[in-house]
Order: sequence, then structure tokens, then C-alpha cells
Amino acid sequence: MLTLTTIAAVRARVREWRDARLRIAFVPTMGNLHAGHTSLLAAARYRGDRVIASIFVNPLQFGPSEDYTAYPRTLLEDQQLLQEARCDLLFAPSVSDMYPSGGDQRTVIMVRGLSDILCGQFRPGHFDGVATVVAKLFGIIAPDVAVFGEKDYQQLLVVRDMTLDLALPVEIVGAPTVRAADGVALSSRNRYLSADERARAPLIYQSLSQVVRSMHDGSRDYGKLAHAGRQMLESAGMSVDYFAIRNAADLSEASADSTELVVMTAVHLGRARLIDNLRSHRS
Repeated sequence: MLTLTTIAAVRARVREWRDARLRIAFVPTMGNLHAGHTSLLAAARYRGDRVIASIFVNPLQFGPSEDYTAYPRTLLEDQQLLQEARCDLLFAPSVSDMYPSGGDQRTVIMVRGLSDILCGQFRPGHFDGVATVVAKLFGIIAPDVAVFGEKDYQQLLVVRDMTLDLALPVEIVGAPTVRAADGVALSSRNRYLSADERARAPLIYQSLSQVVRSMHDGSRDYGKLAHAGRQMLESAGMSVDYFAIRNAADLSEASADSTELVVMTAVHLGRARLIDNLRSHRS
């Protein structure tokens, strides 16, 4: 696996692969990789002749109250995982390479109607930072396909809409959430959990599952269901940002006519802010 740190070097290598008519798959990450990322790389390998991963802790998506400097940086371990996952190229740029004009980048991408709801309400500007850096990475790497995890469901929709609206020639693929045996969604933030907090974390998945079961049993009072899910988490000592049932296509409010739904939550458990979701289909 190659590790490249400059935009020029990545573009030169991609140009060689393009000349050889190879299909390029891309997995953008912020590092601190785990088995969930391995699944994204496997999905990319299935869809491309060459797989590129990026590791870049993007300052643009951290809010004033979020500690950008504290985000775990584990490059050596990440390189080992990427090597084992048969990644062909790691792009690990510096902040100055990605943002040569500094933090006050003039061009910022906002996906209206998606960036300021749910997680966007509690993390203002976060999805603007995500959309901007992903668009920039697409411009640098020019992949044929890019893979994102469905655990970050709102992020997946933001990226899909941004790619469509800007007519970027990139296929966006969502890969299923990878879970521990007890249902906890794998996340870099799980490392912040104490033993007691990790023991309570499965309640997040259990609350989502209970609401989905109730929906499958015919319950359509989405406000009541969301309230019950929220109470289940709060009774376990979690601080809940939101517990919501939305239309899966665009995260608009669910109605009695909705058929493709997603149940979503974001909670604070100790130092960690954890998100999770489950999809639900009804005929």
C-alpha cells in the first residue's frame, strides 16, 4: 500500500490508473479505524479495481465546543488495518495542504434542508464541513465510487444530495452498520466509554429495535413511539439529543402514508456522543 501526503502525488497516481482504465473506489475517513471501516473497504474492493482511503481529521466539521485536537490520531495502527484490508493507496494530507488559505475557507458547501436538522441542529456547521471536505476529496481523487457507512445515516444523505446537486460523477454507496455481538454500533467514539457506560450502550440498539418492532406490529403514532424510545434511554442515564422517526429518503417528518422509514437517535453517554439508526419498511 502506498501512503501519499500531497494532492499532486495522489493525482499523478490516479492519472496512471485512469490511463490503465482501472475503476477507482474511495473510502474517506478521519482515521482511528476499526472493523466498521474494514467493511467499507471490503465494499470498495468489490466495486473497484483500485481502492483509495483517506485519513484526514477535518477541522471544518468541528464546532467551537468540540475538541478538534483531542480527536484520536492513530496513523500507524490505521496503516496496518488498511494494509490488511488490501487498500492500494492511503491519502493522508496535512491541514495546510487541504486548506491552504487557513481555517477561513471562503467556499463552504451547505445542503439545505438536511444540514441543519437532527445532528445538524446540535452540531451547527458540522455537515457544511463534511460536504465541503468530501467535495474537495472528490475533486482531488476523482473516484468512480465512494463508500460511506449507514451508521452515519444523515451524513450519507448529505453526501448523496451534494453529489447529485453538483453533478459530480461519483456513485455513492451506503454500507450496512457493523455491530458488536450485543448490538452496539462500532464507532471510534466507543473508546471513550468506561466499563459501566459500555455495559449500558446496548440499550441504544435495543430502543431502536423496540420502536421498529412496534411499527411492524402496526403502531403509527410516531410521536408516542419516539417518546418511548427517548424515555428508555434517559432512564438509563443517557442525555438524548433526539430520538426521531423520519422518512428514509430525505429525513422529512414521517406521516401515516410513509413506507420507508428510519428510526434515529443521538445520545451522550459519558464523554461519548453516540449515534445509531435502524431502517424500517412497511407496506
